Amino acid sequence: MAFDQLCAMEICVVDEDPVRAQRLSALLRDEGDFTAVSWLDSQEALRQRFSPASPFDPPRPLHLALLSDSLPADNVLSLCKMLDEQGVTSVLMADAGGAWRGAEANRVFDAGAVDILFRPWSETEVIPRIFLALRLHQERLVRRRREVHLEKELAERRVMEARLKHRVGHDELTGLPNRSQLEGALELALIRAQNFQRSGALLYLDVDHFKLLNDTEGHESGDKLLTGVAGVLRRRVLPRHLAVRIGGDEFAVLLENTTTEDVLKLAEELRELLHEYRFEGCLGCYNLGASIGVALMSPGESLQAGELLSRADQACHVAKRRGRNRVHCYDPEDPEVVGLKRDATWVPMLRQALRNGSFALEFQPIVRARDGACCHYEALIRLLENGKMYSPGEFIPSAERMGLIHQLDLWVVEAAVDRLAAMPLTEGQEPIRLSINLSAYALRNPVLMPLLERKLEMTGLSPRRLMFEITETTAVTQLKQARELVERMRSLGCRFALDDFGSGFSTFNYLKHFPVDMLKIDGSFVVNMLKNPTDELLVRSMVELAHSLDKQVIAEFVEDEATARRLREIGVDYLQGFYLGRPQSRMESLLPPSFLGAARAGS
Repeated sequence: MAFDQLCAMEICVVDEDPVRAQRLSALLRDEGDFTAVSWLDSQEALRQRFSPASPFDPPRPLHLALLSDSLPADNVLSLCKMLDEQGVTSVLMADAGGAWRGAEANRVFDAGAVDILFRPWSETEVIPRIFLALRLHQERLVRRRREVHLEKELAERRVMEARLKHRVGHDELTGLPNRSQLEGALELALIRAQNFQRSGALLYLDVDHFKLLNDTEGHESGDKLLTGVAGVLRRRVLPRHLAVRIGGDEFAVLLENTTTEDVLKLAEELRELLHEYRFEGCLGCYNLGASIGVALMSPGESLQAGELLSRADQACHVAKRRGRNRVHCYDPEDPEVVGLKRDATWVPMLRQALRNGSFALEFQPIVRARDGACCHYEALIRLLENGKMYSPGEFIPSAERMGLIHQLDLWVVEAAVDRLAAMPLTEGQEPIRLSINLSAYALRNPVLMPLLERKLEMTGLSPRRLMFEITETTAVTQLKQARELVERMRSLGCRFALDDFGSGFSTFNYLKHFPVDMLKIDGSFVVNMLKNPTDELLVRSMVELAHSLDKQVIAEFVEDEATARRLREIGVDYLQGFYLGRPQSRMESLLPPSFLGAARAGS
């Protein structure tokens, strides 16, 4: 600090002897060049200096107080403490033969004084000591500011640490405990259930149609809805239980030491509360509801936290699959649960097979009924894994549910075209044609048509040798997309067949405008037609209808010679089934000689 700044600091002499006080004040002004020196004659006057008459008048600043030992000792100590609290440095002015030595001097230093000047003093001693006291005062102020700053930083850090600690275990949006805290609580709850024979449950809640509101109203409205759902849980779930936001629109409630009856009762109450909860959005009012899965904790049952959470999640999945806005208790025999477990097994196998090329095609003959000739096969995908072959009925449902069906569709088309293009053409024989099944998801696959066009161009294969099949259910439920795909493929020269024809629909009006070449009668009508006159009548009707629309007919599931003969008599154009040939890796006819001979004899 500069000399001029030190000289301008406020100094007050406190002495009941006015002559002595004035003499010291004059010394400081004249010899020390201090410009702000005052004096007071009592401790009361000094205290009043820090207590202005008006609250609007700030107290006068003071940096150094010189206290005379003429004041009582206790008063000196109390003044030193008071000055120290006010941020004022104090120096005791005492007689050399007085009592302020040894232990008493230590007391005054403990009270806040920084020095003791003993009389008689000389100006050569007093002035430097006063400058030193002022420098000490300034250093103490700097130190205290740093201490205050550090204390503030520490307080802010403690607040931040508390917030971070809270955030680790709580959801930032709703303030509810999060999944991490739930998993820890689940482990403790399961330990108590196993060791103390306590029952309980985990409820898994999924807000129904949340994506609709989130996409329509925006994420801000979605967040408000989730906060409202959290409020419903807080109000209804007892403090001894744990309500949690798992993530997204999923919540959970952990119930301990509760009967199954009370668990299901609470689950139903929560469902009703959320069903009645009205959310006012910008575009309207929403009643979304929730699907709730229940997983029970039975006394003595050995479970892991992840397993219980998975059970509750699966039960919630079943509730959503069965119509939403309902409560469902976990049952390992539920078809939906079995399907989920099957998917968990199949998906990694399918992904690995796609990477490693572990799929293969087998070919089943489609025989012309009038003469037994076979130049048409259906390509059927197979999965080869660990020396075992799996049929599509085993893995296609999982592929559809888990989004892998698009890749399978493309693989089948590419492999079938390559296989057919690699077969040599024999002069004088009809070229072999191939049927390829497409899934319902192929109708919306933008990669399919470009792939087919590129493969036909690269291989030079005639498009007329390819026939694609989609099921009647797919065609009718996605009529517009199916019609567009059929028209595009037929424009290339490919043919199209409607598979499983006749299954589940009461009207065939769409056929008038659906540009397919062939109808494949659903096998459920064929297998029992010799024993069930109604099935035979339906098959006859479908054949007549197809022919009237100038479409050919294939009958599948032909399992014996008698059925094959009857279908030929009815007028079916093509036959397919195990009697005529099982799927195999080579495209060659496996027709029984008796049928071939009979067919040719009748032609």
